[in-house]
Amino acid sequence: FSLCVVLALAAGSAFMPAPSRAMARATPRMATATETKVPPLPKSVKPGVVTGQALRDLLAHAKENGYAMPGVNIVGTSSINACMEAASKAKAPVMVTFSRGGGQFIAGKAADNTDDAACIAGTVAGALHVRTVAALYGVPVVLHTDHCQKSWLPWFDGLIKANEEYYEQHGEPLFSSHMLDLSEEPLEENIDICKGYMERMAKIDLCLEMELGITGGEEDGVDNTDVDSSRLYTQPEEVYQVYETLSAIPNNHFTIAAAFGNVHGVYAPGNVNLMPVILHNCQKYITEKLELPEGSQPADFVFHGGSGSSIEDIRYAIDGGVIKMNIDTDTQWAFWDGIRAYEAANRDYLQGQIGNPDGEEKPNKKYYDPRMALRAGEEAMAARLMKSMDDLRCTGVVSFES
Repeated sequence: FSLCVVLALAAGSAFMPAPSRAMARATPRMATATETKVPPLPKSVKPGVVTGQALRDLLAHAKENGYAMPGVNIVGTSSINACMEAASKAKAPVMVTFSRGGGQFIAGKAADNTDDAACIAGTVAGALHVRTVAALYGVPVVLHTDHCQKSWLPWFDGLIKANEEYYEQHGEPLFSSHMLDLSEEPLEENIDICKGYMERMAKIDLCLEMELGITGGEEDGVDNTDVDSSRLYTQPEEVYQVYETLSAIPNNHFTIAAAFGNVHGVYAPGNVNLMPVILHNCQKYITEKLELPEGSQPADFVFHGGSGSSIEDIRYAIDGGVIKMNIDTDTQWAFWDGIRAYEAANRDYLQGQIGNPDGEEKPNKKYYDPRMALRAGEEAMAARLMKSMDDLRCTGVVSFES
């Protein structure tokens, strides 16, 4: 079997009016992309959602060619579309990531959430949306879910059940991978619970991402702002303990988020001390334990808390084996900033249904149509995500063998 260990780290344009002279779009400037020249993607990797062997091959391609993909938290179809629009324009793979709270938001905050019913239903609905449209963007898309702590296991269990049902019908899971974050539990308990889930997930070709150490800061209901700073840094011995346990499971495919000072959110310079050298040290430790050739990189790492990180830290982490970096705070701000800019540019046309600088009886419907502001948010988020793709060296890596 192939072993992969990851360590951490549409608006309807036909119905949308074309902007007039007065309807300023405040379209964000796309960053100049620097394409990474790499061989075509493996034959197993096709446009649309990738799972199982195709996912293994995609991650291996990233590692072999020195790039990483962004894992982007989403909250609805507009942010999903922005992710895939950016990937399509940049010719890059992308990981669309659902949080528990994001799933609930998709179902609707007023929906009954007894036993996490709305969280489960919304996450599944979002995944089905991605599966329906992903291939239209011409790039590989990884369907993933984010941090799930012990008290949220009913959500995780509901998603595993949905994957099993989808597998029975389609021969592959609904999602590509799921993350368990039991980093607040004792190490042995963390590993034992993950082992049980990996045994179940391996039967349907699902990848498991687990976390060692704690990602600081706060994100979507997970608040680690006051955690002891020593817990932000994972030891190589812990990483190897996970590797050794989970790699013994037949058809395993697992990833580990090993903390190296990562913090959710964006902070002033000097408040976050990333140490990606930990990833390099883990590679060396595992290599020695497995008696692999010197310089091997047996582990694939994930970089959590990527928003606000310097390009130097990002690139050094990639050099240490990072194949995916999570981004949320920066893309959230970008989406809001696009909406804010749209409102500012068209404020005089958004003060009432009738009446604007063009005339007291002129209608404003084409300005307050919700799709207009949402589309501005999508464009701004896509532009910011394209910058991240450039930082991650994944711009231009998508091409398929003929």
